[in-house]
Amino acid sequence: MLLKISLSSMRKMMKDYIVLLVGLVISISIFYMFQTLAMNEEFVKANSMIKSIMLVFNVGAVLLAIITFFYIFYANSFLLSLRRKEYGMYMMLGAKKSKITKLMFIETIVIGLLALAIGIIVGVGISSIVGTSLMAQIDFPSDGYKIFYIPAVLVTLGFFIVLFVLTGIMNAVKLSRTTILDLLRAEQNKEKIRKSGFVTFVLAFFSIVLLAVGYYCMYYMETLREVGLIGGAITTTIGTYLFFMTFMPAWVNSLKRNEKLNSKGINAFTFAQLQFRANSLSKLLGTIAMLIALGVGAIAGGLAFQNNAALIANSMVIADMAIHDATAQDKALIGNMNVKEQHEYRYKLTDKGVYLLKEDLLNEPPLYRKIDRDNNGLMKKDVEPERLVVDLPAPLYINYIPREDAASNKEKLEELPKSWDNVISNELNIGYSVFGKRSIYVADHKHYAQVKGEDHKVFIAYVDDFVKYKDELKQIEERQKEVTKNFGNQPDEEEMSMNSKYGIYTGFYSLASGTMFMGFFLGIAFLAMMASCLMFKILSGANSDIQRYQMLRKIGVRKQLLTKSIYKELLAIFALPGLIGIAHVLIGMNIFSFILANPYYKIWIPVVIFILIYSVYYLITVQLYKGIVLPKERR
Repeated sequence: MLLKISLSSMRKMMKDYIVLLVGLVISISIFYMFQTLAMNEEFVKANSMIKSIMLVFNVGAVLLAIITFFYIFYANSFLLSLRRKEYGMYMMLGAKKSKITKLMFIETIVIGLLALAIGIIVGVGISSIVGTSLMAQIDFPSDGYKIFYIPAVLVTLGFFIVLFVLTGIMNAVKLSRTTILDLLRAEQNKEKIRKSGFVTFVLAFFSIVLLAVGYYCMYYMETLREVGLIGGAITTTIGTYLFFMTFMPAWVNSLKRNEKLNSKGINAFTFAQLQFRANSLSKLLGTIAMLIALGVGAIAGGLAFQNNAALIANSMVIADMAIHDATAQDKALIGNMNVKEQHEYRYKLTDKGVYLLKEDLLNEPPLYRKIDRDNNGLMKKDVEPERLVVDLPAPLYINYIPREDAASNKEKLEELPKSWDNVISNELNIGYSVFGKRSIYVADHKHYAQVKGEDHKVFIAYVDDFVKYKDELKQIEERQKEVTKNFGNQPDEEEMSMNSKYGIYTGFYSLASGTMFMGFFLGIAFLAMMASCLMFKILSGANSDIQRYQMLRKIGVRKQLLTKSIYKELLAIFALPGLIGIAHVLIGMNIFSFILANPYYKIWIPVVIFILIYSVYYLITVQLYKGIVLPKERR
């Protein structure tokens, strides 16, 4: 019987449940997608580069879970507020509170199970698209990746079922503490209208100061570092809430006092409606503004991190390629590139060491970048590269001695200057990743000739744009792994990793691509749930507005004017947090300035996505609100 009543009630309130269902499906599908990308064990084992991306999606799943918890609780509270009078009537007719509680609990579980079924199906589709796109973007095989992954399904089901049960219990407790009279008179509660005064003025001024301090901290993040990050987050958050608690009512009151503006059309009614709900919406609008900043910022941050991969590789290594014993195929690929500068250096390889010829390095000095650090120990940006010009008077220098051999090494050799160290390890890619536990030496011509070892060459080149030649560099990199395996003395239990610019770029790019996808979908989930919360809040008070619209219609106000008033009223409510949220993003993205070369890379994309999602929810809210408050016309 209770199930029948529950299903009947849900059919009657289908429009409201569809709004909740859409938000839940978005959340569940993205959560499932995150879990699928993070938990595919065979896929992760087969592709070691993917491990760092898995961590990114696990973090995204945790963040999404936290936001979803509050969203579901708020959404269910909204539905409870719409049903309070109905529940009160049931209790007046003799229904027990325990039965009403069970009825509400059944509705929560039914809508939750329906959302789970649809969400997992949609999530499988998203997982297929995202997984394929991600693997194509980082140029990695997707063998072993399963779009329908049972462990991910179980985690999604377990998490959301627990979540629905908890919200059902919390709503039941809330209902049990409400009297029948309060349920019946739920729509008669009026919001207090806050009037401007000295306290409001002080708080408004304080909010501006806090926002200014927060923006200052974020704008000068590169100088303030950790202090700016913490200070900016705290002051901006507090300032945002104070802004809406003080300026929202004050702004509406000022509109109401403007006689010229107030006398046009039915603006007096529109401003009165805004004034009536300004106080109740102030805290929610502050939350909406912060969620907009988080959602748009997550998408913008993902795009900026992906763009930063090439910039990081360029800052760490100047030479676009360092090829040991270049083959004919390598030289053919190099011939297809626009090479601006190239050099070749000889070295000999023994069981214990690598000996570079000093004269080659001095005759054709490569570029290197000084490691210039600031007071916080971080490397400064925009350090210009220099030529290697330091001469070495001694016949033999050493760059590296294995730790276990350092104590017993009897050779009293000069240590290489830092500039030579940078060139050998970074630009020539001569170090542990290629040569294992060998000492690295630089010898003059006479000493070099006495070394009994295999003769080799390393070729370095600088091109116009190394990202343009990713396909060619990938082929060279694969051959380099085979060539350097023959050098021997490699770590047995550790996969050899190339320290070339392309190797560094692909490593950062794969991580950044995961961050971009995570930020994109996390941002969309934030924006969708945030807009739903604002919609729920507006619609929850719609029933109390019906009488006012009916009275205006009865005294002759045209329906078109009432519709226009609704559009203007809701536009003001939606626009204000949207503008503040976007302002937070435009200033706040600067917090990444000390780790990203261009934190505003394609910032227009997340802004456009936000405007589209926000506009859709605004139009849906207007239509639903109109359907509730405007009287039905008789033909």
